[in-house]
Amino acid sequence: MSNEFSSKLLENAVNQFAKLPGIGKKTALRLVLNLFNRDIEDVEMFANSIVELKHKAKKCKICNNISDEEICEICSDKSRDHSVICVVENIKDIIAIEKTMQYNGVYHVLGGLLSPLEGISVEDLNFDSLEERLKTGQVKELIVALSTTIEGDTTGFYLHRKMSVYNTEITTIARGVGFGDEIEYTDEMTLGKAIANRVKMNV
Repeated sequence: MSNEFSSKLLENAVNQFAKLPGIGKKTALRLVLNLFNRDIEDVEMFANSIVELKHKAKKCKICNNISDEEICEICSDKSRDHSVICVVENIKDIIAIEKTMQYNGVYHVLGGLLSPLEGISVEDLNFDSLEERLKTGQVKELIVALSTTIEGDTTGFYLHRKMSVYNTEITTIARGVGFGDEIEYTDEMTLGKAIANRVKMNV
């Protein structure tokens, strides 16, 4: 047993939490001790929610958002404008944009950004399923809402080149979002204005 811990059970729990992104050993220990001091019912609810998420949650067949059903609530909402698709890097970006209450279209989650240095190529992202949606001819506007980083711009340029053959206007969020900013960390007012004041994308 490591001299660092007086309990192997404690050490195992800390090591599991430390596997999460952005969680170091000190933070992991704090979280584990917090759970240890809670009522068993709270801890079981916490653990069960994660297990249930893993077993039951699905990726929406249309947009790749996390969903309880085959089709997510946004894609199945008939009150939303399905002729406008907002392309985002990940599910956290959908949550950020929804909080602005400035957008009433639907989404498409790419699942990442092109990054040769990290080995993320076109085949690793959800471009093909997006192209299938455009082939229907029912999409009037494609909003590119990617982080204003080199990877985000590279992905946006590829997307524009790939999708511009379809009769769909391609726009991008206004540069109220500063270069280098990630969508999920942009404040709601700035992000809302960036969505509302989107401009035609030129490459």
